[in-house]
Amino acid sequence: MSMEYEFTDGRKMNVGTMFCVGQNYSKHAKEMGSEVPKDPIIFLKPANAYIPDGGKIILPSISNLPHHEVELVVIIGKDCDNIDINEAKNYIAGYAVGLDITLRDIQNKAKKDGHPWAVAKGFRTSAPISKIIPSSQFGIDIPDFELELKVNGEIKQRVNTNEMERSVEVLISYLSGIFGLREGDCIFTGTPEGVGVINHGDKLHAQLKGYVTLEVKVE
Repeated sequence: MSMEYEFTDGRKMNVGTMFCVGQNYSKHAKEMGSEVPKDPIIFLKPANAYIPDGGKIILPSISNLPHHEVELVVIIGKDCDNIDINEAKNYIAGYAVGLDITLRDIQNKAKKDGHPWAVAKGFRTSAPISKIIPSSQFGIDIPDFELELKVNGEIKQRVNTNEMERSVEVLISYLSGIFGLREGDCIFTGTPEGVGVINHGDKLHAQLKGYVTLEVKVE
């Protein structure tokens, strides 16, 4: 059974591959003990990592240190390969707020051992995504958004997406040149500083301010 995004205008689209960008905000890179890398750090989440607004995050028992990471998510609306930066906006179906739920202890061990991050980043329910705001709502330009995350009512992360080290256009061009992008794929564009632990029973409220919200609970 395919999983589907839901747009704010009622349209639906099958969930594809999730391309995620690491350390795309300098302050987050610093809090992780590193610097913004010369080349983009890219990792993937499978489609079955997706859960919609109102869903439940199921934490695997293998981890004792799950973290929240709020991000702008860009949904790809049509297939593209080797796209020029100036053409990138033509391939965007819409925008959402998402959470890259990360098993930080598992990730840290993988980094230390030189192993992939797939288990730490791609487990079932690790990618909550809000309803999608159609790109047609914003005219010809890719907008800047105010991102915010509250955990149990307390603000944990907040940033304007204009602080991203690599813009949405740059990311689409890069990913389309390396992997190719297909309708229903999405890009998690990176998290700002303020990542932290989540626990069973927590309620997470993320938003693109003025546009869309995402509410999920940790099982």
